[in-house]
Amino acid sequence: MLNVALPKGRLGDQVYALFSKIGYECGAIYENDRRLVLESPENGVRYLLVKPSDVAIYVEYGAADVGVVGKDILLDGNPDVYELLDLGIGKCRLAVAGKNDYVEDREAVLRVATKFPNVTKKYYASLNREIEIIKLNGSIELAPILGLSDVIVDIVESGRTLKENNLKVLETIVPVSARLIANRANYQFKNDVITTIVEKLMEVLPQ
Repeated sequence: MLNVALPKGRLGDQVYALFSKIGYECGAIYENDRRLVLESPENGVRYLLVKPSDVAIYVEYGAADVGVVGKDILLDGNPDVYELLDLGIGKCRLAVAGKNDYVEDREAVLRVATKFPNVTKKYYASLNREIEIIKLNGSIELAPILGLSDVIVDIVESGRTLKENNLKVLETIVPVSARLIANRANYQFKNDVITTIVEKLMEVLPQ
């Protein structure tokens, strides 16, 4: 069976809808229980329900053959996987944001709160800007409000959360969308089935 790391939540629902369209339905998905491994032997697929930020880890270490993860995770974690396809869903952007009245002091070290330290370092290094990174795991928007940081680097979708907290996007670093990834070794062993999946997905992806 093909092991698919499926991100929990709204993105996972969108991904499953795509996979079911190409013949990888799994009725157990709709059962209201707490199982994290769901199988459909008749369709040759096993879904592993994992936290979105962990998908790449499961794929990199071979617990899953393929998975779907945001480009932001790939950029920041740089996992050793094959990136096969841009699914064109889960679209958002990785951006710098700050308070509405924020004015940057170019003479001072810039304090940046983020859960994407590697992308943030690379971005500001490209600008020759000295920064101090404050690694946070949630409620990033609080950091500039409380004076913990000057700005934040975070995922922005609609921008509503920023607006409601009197923050705004200052710069866009990179657009983000969901990507199909594969374990390097398993891609060789299951090349036929994974290649077929890529081809079928390309036929049903939103244009």
